[in-house]
Amino acid sequence: MSSSKVVFVTGVSSGIGRATAAQFAQRGCNVFGSVRDLKKAPAIPGVEFVEMDVRDTASVQRAVNAIIGKAQRIDVLVNNAGGTMLGSVEETSVAEVHALFETNVFGILRTIQAVLPHMRQQRSGRIINVSSVLGFLPAPFMGLYAASKHAVEGLSESLDHEVRNLGIRVVLVEPSYTKTNLDLNAPQAANPIPTYDADRALASEAVVRSVQKAPGPEGVATTIIDAAFGTWAMRRTPKGEASLLRKLRRFMPAGPLDGNLRKTFGLG
Repeated sequence: MSSSKVVFVTGVSSGIGRATAAQFAQRGCNVFGSVRDLKKAPAIPGVEFVEMDVRDTASVQRAVNAIIGKAQRIDVLVNNAGGTMLGSVEETSVAEVHALFETNVFGILRTIQAVLPHMRQQRSGRIINVSSVLGFLPAPFMGLYAASKHAVEGLSESLDHEVRNLGIRVVLVEPSYTKTNLDLNAPQAANPIPTYDADRALASEAVVRSVQKAPGPEGVATTIIDAAFGTWAMRRTPKGEASLLRKLRRFMPAGPLDGNLRKTFGLG
């Protein structure tokens, strides 16, 4: 069944998006992947690139129109493109937060709004939004990134209720640390406050250690494939740490969970 599906994955230049597009192509799907610059994107066998910037509404609309022009439909949309940010809530400027939300939240909204008219017309489709375990957990010095993923979770759950009777379903995929350059190259707030220096450094070191020992993006990609073609479930967490954290959030009392989180980030 999956071999006839038209799939659109955003942000396929590297990491989770690249691994996901490759796995869809290996299944015989008709795969389109968005990149910001066609000249710089390394080729993926079986994947056709479209140039698109999720921060630009006109760019998103042009890319979706191009896909529809070639394939006449989009069966699966994977909203993967995203960014991150390291810094305390106090020292992160509104401008920096706005830039983060432009990609992580408004970028997803733009792409959904461009694709949904076609899914409504065909009365079918599946939208997969790549969130994070920070969509349901807090993280010191990643509060604004966590806020963006919490927003994605609320948007996704509400949207699923709105489009369910149209033959369209929405799924959240919530990975934990993954060995990609996203977290290792996380931008830091431009105007740090010295009071936070020691704890911020501890949190940053914890993130780097976690990423270095994390699995590659292939496992997350497999979870996204399952989310696209498997029985619908609102949330899917890749095997391993993400699934464990989901269970801890659900069943562990708030006090021990809070203490364990602080220990993980080196905050005592």
